[in-house]
Amino acid sequence: MQIYINKAHILSEINNFKIVTNPLIEHYLSVIRDKKSSQEIFRNAVKKVSYALIYEASAFLPLKEKEIETPVQKTIVKTFDESNQVILAPILRAGMIFCQSAFEMLPFANVHHIGMYRNEQTLEPVWYYDKNQPILKDKSKVYVIILDPMLATGNSGNDAINNFISKGILEENITFMSLISSPEGVCNMHKKFPKVRIITSAYDKGLNTKGYIVPGLGDIGDRIYNT
Repeated sequence: MQIYINKAHILSEINNFKIVTNPLIEHYLSVIRDKKSSQEIFRNAVKKVSYALIYEASAFLPLKEKEIETPVQKTIVKTFDESNQVILAPILRAGMIFCQSAFEMLPFANVHHIGMYRNEQTLEPVWYYDKNQPILKDKSKVYVIILDPMLATGNSGNDAINNFISKGILEENITFMSLISSPEGVCNMHKKFPKVRIITSAYDKGLNTKGYIVPGLGDIGDRIYNT
């Protein structure tokens, strides 16, 4: 088994990587990390943080101007350009924890489920599901937000990104959204896909010998679904 160790890393050298934080996020992260938090409390805290992450992950979506009338007068406002397509891509099973919040805020988006699990010996992703959605012919107008709470080794995320690029989606139109990231995962993803945006709320120390983020929060799928 390959051994993963803690790595020193200079954030300023990584483009398109943002840690979204404020006192509320820090508070809810403390709840999420605490192994004593019940399933209900844990899920609620993750949902609270996910709203902030989705705000940031949607910052690149294109807008258009249109005229509306307020109770006072007519005015020009900016709104999402509906000629573009937004795809939310949760990586099963843990990525579903983000899906409800993302869909509430982006109700016009399509959902593209990605099913993969990690081989515990090799730490490589194993695919079992890829729910295709109809994609616009003009791929430059398709924007993808991949939802996965943990960016650990980066292998699953890279496979998901490559899956969309193989369908013709532009690399610069893809955002990877995570709750917690490791230096190894960020480096791995940025090296292979430097134009992909990485949005996270925590940048942890590194990975242990089992490929889990340290200090992390344990197996998020088990904690979400009480398994």
